[in-house]
Amino acid sequence: MKALVIHAAKDLRLEDVARDPLGPGQLRLRLARGGVCGSDLHYYNHGGFGAVRLREPMILGHEVSAHVTEIGPGVSGFTEGQLVAVSPSRPCGTCRYCTEGLPNHCLNMRFYGSAMPFPHIQGAFREELVADATQCVDATGLSAGEAAMAEPLAVTLHATTRAGQVIGKRVLVTGCGPIGVLAILCARRAGAAEIVATDLSDYTLGIARACGADRVVNMAQKPDALEGYTAEKGHFDVLYECTGVAAALTQAIATMRPRGVILQLGLGGDMTLPMMAITAKELDLRGAFRFHPEFATGVELMRKGLIDVKPLITQTMPLAQAEDAFRVASDRSQAMKAQIAFSDA
Repeated sequence: MKALVIHAAKDLRLEDVARDPLGPGQLRLRLARGGVCGSDLHYYNHGGFGAVRLREPMILGHEVSAHVTEIGPGVSGFTEGQLVAVSPSRPCGTCRYCTEGLPNHCLNMRFYGSAMPFPHIQGAFREELVADATQCVDATGLSAGEAAMAEPLAVTLHATTRAGQVIGKRVLVTGCGPIGVLAILCARRAGAAEIVATDLSDYTLGIARACGADRVVNMAQKPDALEGYTAEKGHFDVLYECTGVAAALTQAIATMRPRGVILQLGLGGDMTLPMMAITAKELDLRGAFRFHPEFATGVELMRKGLIDVKPLITQTMPLAQAEDAFRVASDRSQAMKAQIAFSDA
């Protein structure tokens, strides 16, 4: 079967790989759709991000949907042909953090397409995938593209949980890539009273507005546009920081009300922060990393029509044009979420 393997920056190959055996408690899946994520782009464009670097060839991909083709011993509740969303989160269940209810911090996490450990954890961009049944969530009623959005949606649902109460709060979202726009959808579903979103691209800001932002600001065109929110110690209660850029976070901190909550989702590397402002305003700086139970919640919200991710899916390309999908996904002027079609269904 074919798989998308990254060897080094800009060295992406469609290669033959061996089929995995099917064991107890597992499903054999025919991949349907795979979304190109920011981390996939970091591997493709730069060979890694921060201290995480490719040290061996690795199959990319962790945002996927698939159809069940074979059911392993001991598995119930699935049928052949069924569409499922496949969670890339595979905690061990036995380490100290798993037993403390923090599976996203598992010491032995096997997260698809990750070069953090060595040997690397191979990803899900392959024509056929064998997955634990516990990773698979029924996506009946969704399109294959929608089901493949469950992973990034889970990231922002986890961040929203980290925010605490959002009902009636004023929210700022910095960075309107897929995570930023999904944060808008989650914040609105959680009851935010006002949502302002910033980015450097009119294209992505247009999608942000269509997905529920009350105001969008192009910081490239209006670099001082947030100054109006700094009066009387600030305006916003919650910040979703989705750029990973120090300048964006620093500028946003000036707009935060005392005891506001900063959710750092962007993974751009270490940064220098205005700690005196954070201290004086008593701001809560909270990391938000991955997810686990939120994956199934996200699928349920989509199936009930409570969150609509369809506006984010801007391109779908066949597997033979996978590298084109990576190139398009790197261009914020024309792409929000580019997906790869591994099959026609």
